[in-house]
Amino acid sequence: MSGPQCCSNPPTLNPNAGAGHVEQLGGLSTYVSGPPNSKLAILLITDVLDKGFEEAKPVIETLKSKGVSAVGVAGFCWGGVKVPIAILGAEIDRHSPPELLKQFEEVLAAKSEVNGFVKIFPKVEHGWTIRYSVEDAAAVKSAEEAHQNLLEWFAKCVK
Repeated sequence: MSGPQCCSNPPTLNPNAGAGHVEQLGGLSTYVSGPPNSKLAILLITDVLDKGFEEAKPVIETLKSKGVSAVGVAGFCWGGVKVPIAILGAEIDRHSPPELLKQFEEVLAAKSEVNGFVKIFPKVEHGWTIRYSVEDAAAVKSAEEAHQNLLEWFAKCVK
């Protein structure tokens, strides 16, 4: 689901930032970092038009054709694709309010066969992990905490 936060302060694909580079994968411009011979990949997708999963399929196929054996996917503004699933939610979110996130948490807790994790971040709005002002120290701190949680989740689940 998209809302006004999804179009404000859009992320920039900057080929000069970080240690990676921009290349075409599956017909999309992607930012790639890490060793080129890695068998593991993490795909981060932002989607305001609810097409992210379909657009990710050719990227995943391209990664597999390059020898990648496991792909972790993080969806922003559209959620995860398959289990295991981590849900990092915003306290201020009309699309996925805390009450709904707590229901997800209850369902996941009742399913011992599903590796699930739910965390609600206080005082942040929908889209806070990728669309925040770098001048706002509290916003940066919340986003960095969510990013660290995401990295830990992938380290645990993508093998």
